Formats: sequence, C-alpha cells, structure tokens
Amino acid sequence: MTTRPLSLLRALAAIAALVCASAASARPFTDSAGRTVEVPERVTRVLAAGAPASVLLYTLAPGKMVSWINALRASEKPFLAPETWNLPASGRLTGRGNSANVESVLALKPDLIVDVGSVAPTYASLAEKVQAQTGIPYLLLDGSFARSAETYRRMGELLGESARAAELAAYADSALAEVAAKVATLPDEKRPRVYCARGPRGLETGLAGSINAELIEVVGARNVAASSGGAGLSNVSVEQVLAWDPDVILTLDPTFRATIASDPLWTGLRAVRGGRVYQTPRLPFGWFDAPPGINRLIGLRWLAATLYPELFPQPLAEVLRDFYKRFYHVDPDPAQIAALLEGATAPPR
Repeated sequence: MTTRPLSLLRALAAIAALVCASAASARPFTDSAGRTVEVPERVTRVLAAGAPASVLLYTLAPGKMVSWINALRASEKPFLAPETWNLPASGRLTGRGNSANVESVLALKPDLIVDVGSVAPTYASLAEKVQAQTGIPYLLLDGSFARSAETYRRMGELLGESARAAELAAYADSALAEVAAKVATLPDEKRPRVYCARGPRGLETGLAGSINAELIEVVGARNVAASSGGAGLSNVSVEQVLAWDPDVILTLDPTFRATIASDPLWTGLRAVRGGRVYQTPRLPFGWFDAPPGINRLIGLRWLAATLYPELFPQPLAEVLRDFYKRFYHVDPDPAQIAALLEGATAPPR
C-alpha cells in the first residue's frame, strides 16, 4: 500500500471520528412547534432570532448571548449588565423587518438559534429553511404570555440552565397567579375600559386577541378595541376613539402623551378629563409591548397597580427593584427607578 492511500485512509478515519464525536455529543430536543432537532449536548453560544427571544435569553443566560437584535441605545445600557453592552447587532431573522442574513449568522458562530413567539407553520417553515441554509439547529419556543413559566423551563432545559430557569419560572407563575386571583374578585363596573394608543398620533391599536395589547385582558380590564372585530394591530380614526370614550388610555409614544392633554381632538375623552393617560415604561425593554416578550412581567405588575391601587398596595419601587435584580442583573438606584417611572402617571392637567 502506497503512502498516499495510507494518508487518505487516516484522513477519512479522522473525519469519521469527528462525525461520531459530534453525533455522540448531540441530543434530540422537541420544540414548541413539534419539530425534533438535534442540538449540542453543551450549548455555549446562542443567537436569538427576534426580540422576544433576545430578552428571554438575556434574562436567563446573558453569558451565552452572541449578539443583540439591535445595538443598545445609551439610555438602555444602565439597566443591563455591562458585559453585554458591546455585543454586536445581528438583526432579526423573524418578524416584521427581518434584517439578518445567512452570512452574518454564520460569522457569529452560534451553537444554536432560538426564536420565541408564534409557533405557527409559517415560523416553523422559516426555522427549517434557516437551519438547512446554515447547518445550525433552530428551535421555536412558545412565547404566549400565559406560558411564560413553561417557556423558561424549556429554555433552561435547552441551555443547561435548569436551576436558574426554575427560579424565573416560579416568579412568572407567582406574578400571574397573584394578579389573576385579585382581579377575579372585581365586578364588571370596577374593570376599566382601556384604549392602547400606539404611534405618535395614538391611532394604531391592538384588537381582540392582539399579542401587543394582551396585558389589558390579563389584568382584568376591557380593551375597547376588542369590540371592533378583527385581530392584531389596526389603524383607527379619532371618531372611533371618541365613540369608545375609554376610561384609561395607555400610550407607548412619549410625544403623544406630551400633547394629548392640550389637543382639542382628545380633551373631551373621559380618560383625558380624569387624568388617566399613562405612558408605558420602556427601559431597557417595553413593559407593555415592544417587544411582546417576557419583559411584560414587570408591566403586568405595574399595570395592575396602576388600575387597581387598592388591590396592589406594595410600593412599585420595591417590586421594580426586585425584578430588575432578578431578571436584568442590575440593581437600580432611586434615581434610576424614578427615571424608569417617569411618565408612567397621568400628565398634569
């Protein structure tokens, strides 16, 4: 046998050994879409496909993040662990405005790609496509708010972070159960009618079943737009909002909140007359939405206390500080807490 065939045999044997070792270190994982995917036994580098996944991953295992979806803003950094500030921005693989591409994903060398949110066939198909293009396992986890604890446990199992995930899941279970139990005692007349005003004009809103406005229903309030039919987000007219005449307005846009009290188109609304227009806090991630992820757990507690202060008398600063230490790996000082809550009460009249 000549030297060349011997060398070839050795090379093939080495490749076979690597393949066998890789296969031995992989394990099957069935995601929330019912797809069974081989994932590494030990995961150290994870790419989030979208914003909800990015928030979940950060809260659970920031050391395993390879990127943020978008570069962090200066206003966000004080509320996040410094070691994550300079992670690159990868863009999103899923959702509206997806901006990542195969080359940028491969350059980050992740062991795993995770998306958290809808597990509908469209998203499962996207996961299969990206997985085939990159050779990187891509998993979908259910991002519905009611299943927050379950999603933490699944992510913990996936990443080898079960103990940490159990702690965060217990918090999620407790928060949801506490709010549900307290608001269950409220008669209909004590449940405010709420309008979610999105955008600088306040004329985009979440309809019945919209993930972007589901906190309204979770806290036992009534979404005025739910009666208009349809689902998801929709643009509405000022005349429609006037007809609804909500008791409370929640706005995600600080510009809108700053002008609504003096805008003659809105001043006749009972929410404006009663000073019940609230800016939803948004650092480092939106409390009510943006993204519709695990970050809404603190928003749940804030909105419940805002709508029903007699049922939730614990000072919000205490709740906030505990949440940020537990989930966001920072301990905000009193000035930071004040900044977080700025605009979260009705504007002066």
